[in-house]
Amino acid sequence: MAEETVPHTRMMKCTLEVEPSRAYWAEYGLIGVPVSKDHAFQRATFGSKTYMRVERLVADLRHRYDAFPPALEVLGHWHGMRPDDRVLICHWHTQLADPIYRRFTGELMVDRYHHGPRPTVDSEMVVRWLENQVPGRWQFATRSKIASKMMSSAFTAGLLASNRDPRTIRFPQVSDQALTYLVYLLREVSFAGTLIANPYLASVGLDSDTSCRRLRAIPAIGFRRQGDLIEFQWQHESLGQWAAAAGLLDNLGSRRGAG
Repeated sequence: MAEETVPHTRMMKCTLEVEPSRAYWAEYGLIGVPVSKDHAFQRATFGSKTYMRVERLVADLRHRYDAFPPALEVLGHWHGMRPDDRVLICHWHTQLADPIYRRFTGELMVDRYHHGPRPTVDSEMVVRWLENQVPGRWQFATRSKIASKMMSSAFTAGLLASNRDPRTIRFPQVSDQALTYLVYLLREVSFAGTLIANPYLASVGLDSDTSCRRLRAIPAIGFRRQGDLIEFQWQHESLGQWAAAAGLLDNLGSRRGAG
């Protein structure tokens, strides 16, 4: 499993999609196999959406979740997930699946927050930034649409205080449960960075020092740091085993996670 590295325009059609993601996870948990567009439409998984919209949602949600089977298995059986955790999980999976959104939220916004003249972003700035990221690849209208959708997604994720320019950058609260999910997931994924310094953590305000402090307080991760040396004494073999041990999964998910 690896994070996506090729730029694409999926963000134009699908933003964070928190409620559709929740429905998609639940449907996968019920049937135990990949959710097809026909199945989702017939079962009204996403409510009264048109077939074309269902087709788009299934294609993009597969890209975000089916590409990481251990995560989808956990998400399909996680009962009682806190709404704030759900939003962050959708944000991180969107980052995994979209390198431009990952750079936007995990690099540009972080740099603007800490080093910019003002901790804000706006449409014009993000459109220019997109051209620098992928010179000559997309027309202005495409860049404008992607910029708008990325900022809307960041707003939904709690990374922006407003959905109108100029948009003030802020960082959301991250629960220990959501943080543990992310770190156990990244442990099984090929990505740029380390488990204490990467765009996923940075996007929610966790730099390496803050990450170390947070991770040290989570027994399931077994994190230790001495000088430049870091060590993880993982208490569980996988994301699924952690989720089962933490009592997050329904009965079927608990049996699969423990296996």
